[in-house]
Amino acid sequence: MPSFESVFHQIAAVLFLAAAVGVAARRLRQPLIVAFILTGLLVGPSGLGIVRGQEEITVLADIGIALLLFVVGLKLDLHLIRSVGPVALAAGLGQVAFTSVIGFGIALVLGLSTTAAAYVAVALTFSSTIIIVKLLSDKGEVEAPHGRIAMGILIVQDLVVVVIMIVLSAFGGDGGSLAVDLGRVLLVGAAFLAAIAVLMRWILPPLLHRLAQTPELLVLFAVAWAVALAAAGDALDFSEEVGAFLAGVSLASTQYRSAISARLVSLRDFLLLFFFIDLGARLEFTGVQSQVVPALVLSLFVLVGNPVIVMAITGFMGYPSKIGFRTGLTVAQISEFSLIFAALGLDLGHIDEEAVGLITTVGLITIALSTYAILGADGLYRRLEPVLGVFERNRSKDADFEVGTGPPPEVVLVGLGRSGRPLAERFSEAGIAVLAVEIDPELLHTWADDDVRTTYGDIEDPELLGSLPLDAARWIISTTADTTANLALLHAAQHHGFEGRVAVSAHGPEDGRRLEEAGADLVLLPFDIAADHVIEDLRRS
Repeated sequence: MPSFESVFHQIAAVLFLAAAVGVAARRLRQPLIVAFILTGLLVGPSGLGIVRGQEEITVLADIGIALLLFVVGLKLDLHLIRSVGPVALAAGLGQVAFTSVIGFGIALVLGLSTTAAAYVAVALTFSSTIIIVKLLSDKGEVEAPHGRIAMGILIVQDLVVVVIMIVLSAFGGDGGSLAVDLGRVLLVGAAFLAAIAVLMRWILPPLLHRLAQTPELLVLFAVAWAVALAAAGDALDFSEEVGAFLAGVSLASTQYRSAISARLVSLRDFLLLFFFIDLGARLEFTGVQSQVVPALVLSLFVLVGNPVIVMAITGFMGYPSKIGFRTGLTVAQISEFSLIFAALGLDLGHIDEEAVGLITTVGLITIALSTYAILGADGLYRRLEPVLGVFERNRSKDADFEVGTGPPPEVVLVGLGRSGRPLAERFSEAGIAVLAVEIDPELLHTWADDDVRTTYGDIEDPELLGSLPLDAARWIISTTADTTANLALLHAAQHHGFEGRVAVSAHGPEDGRRLEEAGADLVLLPFDIAADHVIEDLRRS
């Protein structure tokens, strides 16, 4: 076997193997995430041993993580974040509590010691922020209701991680006071948010305006800003993910966010390759032969139990089963932090290598299977829909979701998210009667424009259009880029004999062609439209 003493040679070999495994995965119609983790297993100590010093790959992986969360933050404005706060907090804390308590009991039944069972239970509570966000980004669902709730749950989990690490340090004998440490984290967190708010208000807008005159500088600043706040989050005892996410949110209200996001996607995806390889290379299966049955039992618990508790909480708070199901799938795996947490327990002498091997095996199983589940969520939901109604409150007919009165609507607007909200406001200002249809009950409750009528509804419900006042409507406009949902809307419009025109949104030209063939009068490509506006602004500046 050739020698790979040079770091450059190691990375060259890793990239070549990643490309080869990736091509094979695509030919076999397998997710690239799974392929890249397998590449990590191949090049790591459990495989060919090509990667010996992982520090360089870890640094590249950390930058990729920062850019991933930064781009996600760019796409979420503060209004949308506030709208999912209550459900994200309830679902996040509920899932952590449920998983840790029930997981602890299962681990004890499986014969683990009390300490090992506690570590395993805590390790099962954390979902992989990086994998979830990457999958949601690839599917274009970060801004969908389940995507926003999932992001909120992941942030809640990150904050819980901070508290657990503080408690663990206290028990580890560092001599610190638990109350003092928790108080310090709260104060530092408040100061961190306040500093970012000041920068958002007075510093960042004029700075970006100047940098935008040289697009290369704008992109360079975006990367530097994402990595700097990720490092700040880590230095302040928060996670790098939280810092990078806040960096994106701080630029989300500027006119340059679409241009920055578009330019960073390729760089982000390239650097994230190293994260998945690094994750695979860290997997060690010490004593796994004796842990097969416990690993399968715990994996089944994570894959089924976590989604069930999330569906129960979101259903109780008024969300339909489709949103609850898709949100639940995002927490059906354990995270890379679980492996770090297990390694820390091993270093402290709290658990042995067999417990670490058990957590590692559960991680690999749940990450792989949940990836397939998230990618095939629509098909899974259609098969399970008849039994998922138990998690749903029948809120669609509640008077609380019928807001506003006025003349028959000229425009039926589907979605009050980032794209729909400004459209509704513009129509209202122009004196055009609008009826906005939204599936997210929190967005409906927080809607503040009395001149826009709103109603709860799911555009994939074939009976929805039949219940709406469409006699005077000239347009139905869908701001969601979910192709399946838009196809259902087009079919429903044809079925109910809608005589106006239908405009739908799409992620790209391929989806757009499918929608045009299905009868769409107009296909909107939000990223292309936003990019055109940014280019015009840059030309005028």
